[in-house]
Amino acid sequence: MAKTKQGKKDVDSYTIRGTNKVVRVGDCVLMRASDSDNQPYVARVEKMEADGRGSVRVRVRWYYRPEESKGGRRQFHGAKELFLSDHFDLQSAHTIEGKCVVHSFKNYTKLDNVGPEDFFCRFEYKAASGTFTPDRVAVYCKCEMPYNPDDLMVQCDACKDW
Repeated sequence: MAKTKQGKKDVDSYTIRGTNKVVRVGDCVLMRASDSDNQPYVARVEKMEADGRGSVRVRVRWYYRPEESKGGRRQFHGAKELFLSDHFDLQSAHTIEGKCVVHSFKNYTKLDNVGPEDFFCRFEYKAASGTFTPDRVAVYCKCEMPYNPDDLMVQCDACKDW
């Protein structure tokens, strides 16, 4: 463990309270929302540190859902799509509910079974300016392959039947 600021030490892992699941730097996690009616937030753990009293804090980089971004959810966004943002925070590790996996879009389309812990990301999002990198991606229609596995696609003139 490396020493950081006064009395704080970097830690290699954290076990989610009430489970045997271990979180490490680089893992994606579900973080409890302050309002229990909201779905958990998704973040990537960038750093973990413990203070002298045993409290663990995690530095996270947030993923945004399309509806949380400037411009909101669009027709071509997948139900499980997230945007990796430039928004970082320090949070108590006790707010981690579980682990999840954020796949590239290409890997997500190859999944045989998409579980509740599976998401995909194809954009980076600058929260302050509301801009995306890349600023555009190919959008697939159901008549084309590969298509968006969440079936949230735009309709082209060729497939008026759906």
